[in-house]
Amino acid sequence: MTVSQPSPPRHRGLNTRDLALIALFAALLAAMSIVPGIPVGSAPITLQTLVVMLAPSILGWKRGVLAVVTFLALAAAGLPILSGGQGGLAAFAGATGGFLISWIFVALFIGALTGRMLPKYRFWPGLAINLTGGIVVCYLIGGPWMGAAAGLSVTSTLYTLAAFVPGDVAKAVLATLVAAGVHRSYPVPPAGNRVS
Repeated sequence: MTVSQPSPPRHRGLNTRDLALIALFAALLAAMSIVPGIPVGSAPITLQTLVVMLAPSILGWKRGVLAVVTFLALAAAGLPILSGGQGGLAAFAGATGGFLISWIFVALFIGALTGRMLPKYRFWPGLAINLTGGIVVCYLIGGPWMGAAAGLSVTSTLYTLAAFVPGDVAKAVLATLVAAGVHRSYPVPPAGNRVS
């Protein structure tokens, strides 16, 4: 009679490669603040939301969320890495604070649903996920916060949000194209893509 050996415990932590990818995307988020934002009402249109959609589309929910959280923690600590060279806790209390906080939930939403699609990333489902996360989830959190902080009426808030839609659709398309290319040519290991 043979006794089967128990399988070794599965390592669920982050390895060096994970940490490097998280740092890379946090740095990419910071780099996007160099490109000047386009002022629209109380909040600017920036390229940073492109990276917020791209990170979980490529890295999965865990690493994508950690990249966003790392960036936000550095911004809260005072590094001038937000749009317009802003940094510090005051930036989170203003009209754009809700959008910044929403990025965590956007990354979680996009990463979790993308993980269910892998190992074969497909453009149209990926685009639907990025549009829903990058626009619906982001606006549901950031919109009311912006309206309250800026003293806008519901109608004015909706008009302001509508001005963001074309740019955010374009960013979602670009993020999906890049993610599809990365998954096709250099598949990222699925660890951390599924919510377990």
